[in-house]
Amino acid sequence: MTQAKNCGMAEERDQRLNFTNGDEAELASLYSLDSSLCLYTLEFPCQNLFQTDGKFQHISVHTVTQSSPSPILSCVEKPLKHAHVLPIPVANSDTSSYNQPAASNVLQDIHISARLMDNFLELARENTEKDLETCGVLGAFLEKGTYYVTTLIIPKQKSTSNSCEALKEEEFFTIQNEQSLVPVGWIHTHPSQSCFMSSIDLHTQYSYQVMVPEAFAIVMAPTDSSRSYGIFRLSDPSGMNVLKECQETGFHPHSEPPNGSPIYEHCSNVYTNSNLRFEIFDLR
Repeated sequence: MTQAKNCGMAEERDQRLNFTNGDEAELASLYSLDSSLCLYTLEFPCQNLFQTDGKFQHISVHTVTQSSPSPILSCVEKPLKHAHVLPIPVANSDTSSYNQPAASNVLQDIHISARLMDNFLELARENTEKDLETCGVLGAFLEKGTYYVTTLIIPKQKSTSNSCEALKEEEFFTIQNEQSLVPVGWIHTHPSQSCFMSSIDLHTQYSYQVMVPEAFAIVMAPTDSSRSYGIFRLSDPSGMNVLKECQETGFHPHSEPPNGSPIYEHCSNVYTNSNLRFEIFDLR
């Protein structure tokens, strides 16, 4: 029932970015955080079935046993038969600050599975019901000029109804480094708030975007009737300059950029890809 799996980096990348037209394709492998650790995979049916386009998608769940840092829950989804790559729509809203993209630098495209967002919301359900935020980190591979989000890492964290702080960051840094992932973004819930970027969210986004210009933030707001999620980034250079100069902490107002452009905007370079396999590491 158990089987040790070890792959080289090149093989890992090929498996995780595999687009297939057959259901018989094997699931992506799980990878050890340290070559000295012994990794075992126990495969059993997942208790949750997630619905996509009116059809339930099955998730295989693996428990990874290792000596450090902690046991990991990893979910790997099989791809659908035919890929559909679609731009992320901008929902109707009265908040013009993120309706239309500002003039920004040319960015490389990013592909992400919509099921990853659904699965994250399901894993965050317990916190959401308690009015607590949940956050996760998105890792991607750059392949032929396009970023493919293949990994969601949910770190240990402490939360309130309007904030979430990752703990033991060295754990998810280890996963990113060992698997050569680019930290291309992050995702978090607003359990009882609307879909927007708070001042704390903007500072968090700055820390990602200053390293990777394409970095984006996903806000999941299940109680917002106008838009249940949004995919945002700081406008560049206007919003980036405002955050670069801001030394305040906690919740606080930001002044508008001198040219009148919004501080943050909807991401126009992010696409959903129905045939993209992904893996979830839940470190909590």
